[in-house]
Amino acid sequence: MKKNKILWVDDEIELLRSHIIFLNEKGYDVDTVTNGEDAVLEVKNKQFDLIFLDEMMAGIGGLETLSLIKEFKPDIPVVMITKSEEESLMHDAIGSKISDYLIKPVLPSQVLMVCKKILERQKISGEYVAKDYLNDFNEISKQLLLNPHHEDWIDIYLKLTNWDMELDIHPEVDLRQTLVEQRKECNQEFSKYVEKNYKSWIDSVGSDESPVLTTQITEKYVLPLVTKSKGPVFYFVIDCLRLDQWLVMEKYLSSLFNIKKDYYYSILPTATPYSRNALFAGLFPSEIEKYYPDLWTSSNDDENSMNKYEKELLQNLLNRKRISLNNELKYIKIIDPDVGRSFEQNVLSHKKTHFIAVVVNFLDMIAHGRSDSAILKEIAPDESAYRSLTNSWFRHSSLLNTLKQIATIPNAKVVVTTDHGSIRTLRGAKVLGDKEASPNLRFKFGRNLKVDDKHAVFIKNPLDYKLPKRGVTINYIIAKEDYYFVYPTDYHKYLSHYKDSFQHGGISMEEMILPVITMDSKG
Repeated sequence: MKKNKILWVDDEIELLRSHIIFLNEKGYDVDTVTNGEDAVLEVKNKQFDLIFLDEMMAGIGGLETLSLIKEFKPDIPVVMITKSEEESLMHDAIGSKISDYLIKPVLPSQVLMVCKKILERQKISGEYVAKDYLNDFNEISKQLLLNPHHEDWIDIYLKLTNWDMELDIHPEVDLRQTLVEQRKECNQEFSKYVEKNYKSWIDSVGSDESPVLTTQITEKYVLPLVTKSKGPVFYFVIDCLRLDQWLVMEKYLSSLFNIKKDYYYSILPTATPYSRNALFAGLFPSEIEKYYPDLWTSSNDDENSMNKYEKELLQNLLNRKRISLNNELKYIKIIDPDVGRSFEQNVLSHKKTHFIAVVVNFLDMIAHGRSDSAILKEIAPDESAYRSLTNSWFRHSSLLNTLKQIATIPNAKVVVTTDHGSIRTLRGAKVLGDKEASPNLRFKFGRNLKVDDKHAVFIKNPLDYKLPKRGVTINYIIAKEDYYFVYPTDYHKYLSHYKDSFQHGGISMEEMILPVITMDSKG
């Protein structure tokens, strides 16, 4: 095993001989020099993993030596050793990008701890990660045997998601495939659970036996703020946002906002025309069709034709709940970067707006675009890279800048949620149906639909699921787990094309168990 190589720079190096012998005994390879000029030459000519650098030396001092080393080896960790505890000196050292500092006289044990913290943190941390995951693996396996309740499924999904993100940090821990297989097993059981219980949930909304569903979110989390808040209420719906993607985004907001997270279950199908309309209306799709037929069309289930009236549905919900706003309800749909930048530039003009709803479509466009883009598949070949792509987008997005500005508005309240998540589809399910059947990959409606019931839920009577009836002979099928529907025509072509794409509309933890976040400014 290769030893970590350390350079120790001190003009009184002989006084530190016992420390160096101690480090050698602990498995480190230590070189020494007595001045900054020699240190710079050594670092230029050799590869070191860590440098201990005395701050006060004859010739060029520690800070100047540090600056010269960082010019050509900016990533090498440097520990500054100093006799001074002056705050200004520490600021200078930290500003020069030291990794740590020690105050003289230093003990061998202190030096060893710094070495372990900097050089072996990943390895030691990885060992604990592996141990902790295996404990949770066993805990989740036990939970699956105990017929989990809807709250238990949220707990299981949170554990799996947190471990996904932990293994992103520790790729050296060889447990990714174990986690993938456990998630697959959980989604199999979750799909059975939803298939068995969904109809009773939608018939007993608000009871202990039913999880919080899409139709309750605006009334439960948003409208109380609208009636009580002294400042504007911003309601962000980020289309196709998964829990892991929110956790990636949250780290950029935790210094700006007090953040409270809750979770809810999306209605079926987990697709925008159904779930987002239900989110804004506070009604199931069949109820929207019944009470507001002019706001529900029977055309194809696409973004443009089925989600034209979100503002009207939200206003109707306010009317039903007899909530009067101080000024007109505002609604913005961000479907391209120009709209996002325009909203960012004008968001402070909404200081006096009582209630504003904002739909952000970018993540949904990434999910759909990845199916047809070789470049996006190359950039985001797996779940971990998909999270990384979300991180890159959000860090540079107008949405983040918008939220930063909202954090400066006195008494502003923010609710962030989504209408559905997405799942990486890996298995095709052959489906039969007439040529008028809908083209969706995770759910379909039409006549004479046939699919293996191991792969999908068959809905003979749409009204049983509070879905639009559409016609006497119309049925629905909703995919389970990570299956996607493929017609027999050109079967292998489409099987290959849509394999390993991110889709929504079906039954999985990723699509159905969703965050709802309430935030208020720390300022």
